Amino acid sequence: MNADRSPHWTAYTDGACAPTNPGPAAWGAVILGPDGQTQEEARGFIGRGTNQIAEITAALEGLLRVPEGVVVELVSDSQYVLKGLSEWRAGWERRGFRNSKNEPVANLELWKKLFAVADQRRVKVRWVRGHNGDLLNERADALANEALREAALERAAPGAGRS
Repeated sequence: MNADRSPHWTAYTDGACAPTNPGPAAWGAVILGPDGQTQEEARGFIGRGTNQIAEITAALEGLLRVPEGVVVELVSDSQYVLKGLSEWRAGWERRGFRNSKNEPVANLELWKKLFAVADQRRVKVRWVRGHNGDLLNERADALANEALREAALERAAPGAGRS
């Protein structure tokens, strides 16, 4: 089968950092199988971080939920993540993980984890404008924000719901 026509998965991912950046950070992901149906929704609280950390973590977590070896379209409103995967990586590696300003690449350990997971799949990237009506991007955003709210409630009422 032609690789361009082979069934592919789709991972919509988004990170959130609120009420401040840096601050509490979380991620959300919506995974679609080859039939276009939702296979999984996932979210998680990271702890204190930046929006960039939240976005990279969202992409990492989304890709981890897709089988190895398949074609997957990673859809995000983060140009930082998508360009890091598709445009900047080769230059970073060539320069010993230094950016175009010859500074160490920020969040390098997370990037290396993301690259390792992406390398086990055939990743294509697609950018969507955030908060612009793409329903699955909006859902990934909502999942990330749900994780932030849940963590805030847990911090406000330590021990609540625990026996």
